[in-house]
Amino acid sequence: MNYTGTMDDESNRTSMSASGALRFVVAFGIVSLFADMTYEGMRSISGPYLALLGATGAAVGMVAGIGELLGYTLRLASGSLADRSRWYWPITLVGYVVQMAAVPALALIGTWPAAAALIILERIGKATRNPPRDVMLSQAGESIGQGWAFGLHEALDQIGATVGPLLAALVLAQRHDYHAAFAWLAVPATITVLLVLSVRVRYPNAGRITPADAARLGGVNSSRLPSAFWWYCAGAALIAFGFADYALISYHFAMSHLMSPASVPVLYALAMGTAGLGSLAAGRWYDRRGLVMLLPSTLLIAAYAPLVFLGGFWAALGGMVLWGIGLGVHETVIAAAIAHMVPTHRRARAYGLFTAIFGVAWFAGSAILGSLYDHSVGATVAVAAFTQILALIPIGIAAKQLSRAV
Repeated sequence: MNYTGTMDDESNRTSMSASGALRFVVAFGIVSLFADMTYEGMRSISGPYLALLGATGAAVGMVAGIGELLGYTLRLASGSLADRSRWYWPITLVGYVVQMAAVPALALIGTWPAAAALIILERIGKATRNPPRDVMLSQAGESIGQGWAFGLHEALDQIGATVGPLLAALVLAQRHDYHAAFAWLAVPATITVLLVLSVRVRYPNAGRITPADAARLGGVNSSRLPSAFWWYCAGAALIAFGFADYALISYHFAMSHLMSPASVPVLYALAMGTAGLGSLAAGRWYDRRGLVMLLPSTLLIAAYAPLVFLGGFWAALGGMVLWGIGLGVHETVIAAAIAHMVPTHRRARAYGLFTAIFGVAWFAGSAILGSLYDHSVGATVAVAAFTQILALIPIGIAAKQLSRAV
């Protein structure tokens, strides 16, 4: 789509200039910065909090697994609804409000089932707002490059993901009270809601797709997704399957006495910081080379598993850097690549479908890698690394098909 106007005026134009697109991406990036500060701060201490309230290890794992599964699979419903209704802004706003309300509410409860319900509700809120928000960001990406748009947004996002766990760790160190830590997270949560409302006021036409736009971009009744999309889904599913959740990694650190308990949220913050740097580099690299850039980066990131699970302190530290870079790369490229594969009026559904597949694979991989870990650390590493390397085949096919289509 060729953008020639701006989205920060009061006209009915839905296009934007490069400068307007950049401002929109930065504005939403700042929203995501405070949102991530809120929920990543919560996620970094939710496991010990559930344990303190009396939850068993199995219950903690089940809550995390259900939350992640719903957080990904419900995006299909959210994306499909957004594409059918064109309510990109309303659905985004509802998702942010639900998500930001759930986190500080944890300070008000005293039983682990109630805490579990709020933790899962936070994931539902994120699932609701992500697909329509990504459509609006992809419209801006048409002017400044999809990789740069999503890479810049992800970098700002990860700043919040770095600060949030550090904030939670600081409050815990000073107050020794989980309720106080969750209460402090109400500050960035409130800022998030106020900021996203201000972005809505300033950019009311973001996400607006006219019937003419839809017809020009492939037909309003067309629902078929390109084969490159499905090959990319297969590759991403293999990557997700082999990408160990931080809960398992931190469990390994505790069982092997590799890291002190106080360093676990700090190490998570380090990974989030490297994810932000990785997203910036990945965005620029994607705009220059396209999907083929995932081939060498995936091969490199697959080395995280042996470093984290088989190495000593410094090897594990290096593995966490690669793990964080992997998060940044894939969060950026997922959104940018789909924007190139799918026309605007079908993107919310495509984002939802893709992330649902990705989430199911992540859930299955987390369960299997966790079970393998109880029997053999070596087998855990082998499966994690092998599935990520295997992903090079479908990703290579998708990259080849996209290059032919250009």
